Amino acid sequence: MSPVVGIVALLVLTVRLAAVVAVGVGALSLETGAPTAAFELTVDGETAAVTVEHLGGDSIDVTELSVIVAVDDEELTNQPPVPFVGSSGFDGAPTGPFNAATDSEWRAGERATVVVADTNEPTIDTGDAVTVTLVVDDARVAVLEETAN
Repeated sequence: MSPVVGIVALLVLTVRLAAVVAVGVGALSLETGAPTAAFELTVDGETAAVTVEHLGGDSIDVTELSVIVAVDDEELTNQPPVPFVGSSGFDGAPTGPFNAATDSEWRAGERATVVVADTNEPTIDTGDAVTVTLVVDDARVAVLEETAN
């Protein structure tokens, strides 16, 4: 009788363990991670142009993107509401995928530029340390730092 009880207990334990593993694997496959991509930042201190180039990796849906620009560790009063065509704190329309009139997918090889207006604080001058943080769905994708030329 005890060998039968032992076999039944092992079967019950195996089924429960398999159920726990199946639930864990299912939960992992449902999680979506932030996109993975490489970027390069260029800042022109004379024109206050901030350019970000997508070097490679996953495409980024700019409708889900937040861009945070800081000058010498102080965030701009008006952040670029990408995608946009005209916005307070910026001169003209942005170029590339930051422009609302273009495709919303930001792919490798594409550049996006915004020009910070003199009315936005702090202003960008040659020699300033500029940081651009890219966030998709509350997940930080990149933090880029460059000294304005």
